[in-house]
Amino acid sequence: MSGEDHGLAELLAARRAKLERLRAAGVEPFPHSFPQVEPLASVAEAHADLKAGDETTIAHRVAGRIAARREAGRAAFIDLVDRSGRLQLHARVDELGDDGFDRLVGLDLGDLIGVDGFAIRTRRGELSLRVTDFVLLAKSLRPPPDKHHGLSDVETRFRRRELDLIANEETRQLFVARAAIISSIRRALDDAGFVEVETPVLQPLYGGALARPFTTHHNALDRTLYLRIATELYLKRAIVGGLERVYELGKNFRNEGLSPKHNPEFTVIEWYEAYSDYEDQALRLEAFVGAAAAAIDQPTIDFAAPWRRVKLRDAIREQSGIDIGELRERAQLAAAIDASALEIDPAGRSWPRLVDDLLSNAVEPTLQQPTFVFDYPVELSPFAKAHRSEPGYVERWEAFAGGIEIANAFSELNDPDEQRARFVAQREQAQAGDEDAQPFDESFLEALEQGMPPTGGVGLGIDRLVMLLCGVHSIREVILFPAMRDR
Repeated sequence: MSGEDHGLAELLAARRAKLERLRAAGVEPFPHSFPQVEPLASVAEAHADLKAGDETTIAHRVAGRIAARREAGRAAFIDLVDRSGRLQLHARVDELGDDGFDRLVGLDLGDLIGVDGFAIRTRRGELSLRVTDFVLLAKSLRPPPDKHHGLSDVETRFRRRELDLIANEETRQLFVARAAIISSIRRALDDAGFVEVETPVLQPLYGGALARPFTTHHNALDRTLYLRIATELYLKRAIVGGLERVYELGKNFRNEGLSPKHNPEFTVIEWYEAYSDYEDQALRLEAFVGAAAAAIDQPTIDFAAPWRRVKLRDAIREQSGIDIGELRERAQLAAAIDASALEIDPAGRSWPRLVDDLLSNAVEPTLQQPTFVFDYPVELSPFAKAHRSEPGYVERWEAFAGGIEIANAFSELNDPDEQRARFVAQREQAQAGDEDAQPFDESFLEALEQGMPPTGGVGLGIDRLVMLLCGVHSIREVILFPAMRDR
């Protein structure tokens, strides 16, 4: 056993021994409840004007984790932490008695306690709670993380997120901000008359995106099912059924690699609005993201409308010198890429995949300010409606900021015969080796044959939006428990 392991074993044994002594003394170390607790921040706010040396008879009940302790003769000062912040406790022998005082100061860092007391401000100006009573709420059997060692390690922070949350207030605040962003977007959709629905996570046929799925087996049905890669096709079936404005917030799953902007399990909100098109939805996205930015008060990117708009063909030509509109054959486009300075290997890549590579490598990193890239080749967009004035293109945009994509939208294809032809083309791409091609979905075609109104739809990546609004550079920072490789 290493010296570090031996030291930890001694600490664990000492805490276990304290647990047994507490039980022997009749103290329940894991009680059932401690009702009527106030957030620590609300205590601080209520007494912001209290002057140094003043004491009140205003009682408060708080709870949290012991983060620090300092003894001063027959008094002690204990830092208590909860989700809202930190508050100093002032404990005195003459208030708690010898036994109570000794029991309080004998608790360990990391123990959870509930406290009753009166608000005071010490002579040094520190707002405190003078402890009149306390109760142990949970005995911590492991020492808290060492902020200067273990939690500077990224792997530890992501693998043991509970330790990261205990030690780092900025991590706690990040996930509070994430919740505020989601609530803001949800509220905006609700206020606009959208209906929140739930569609299957386990699907008999995946679809709605060009991606590889996770596959599983349903024992009772004795059939293969897939974790959804998108909610799109089921939400469009809800539009067919007459719900007209629908949205879903939930997890999608794509069996792809890990990177600073990719996690195989990720959160998306998709909404669909009958009688609208992709131009209408660009305005909605600007408004919704603007509201989300306002919800956290200090976003790191200015998402104020209007955002820049550029056509995909023009954006690629500006950044690479390659005109995809003039190079519609795979061999032509591959040759142009080979002749460029771009680090793209065309081998084995279809024409639409090469266009996507150009977007990802040449254009996307340059889009730091919020930007809509409009009008994609039909080969890249099997569910988007044909462009009303540009043959060979569809009415689709993707939204970018900070050099990453955050949203995708179409004027949705509602012609079932054209959709069938697109599925056939996707099947041919799959037969040619494209593992991400959209499978042929006869059930969705039957739904379209019932008649779907003109519709605009958007998929907004929540994880990436939180990254941008909160100024972090890895998707794993904003996912509470990200996917991790084995140690």
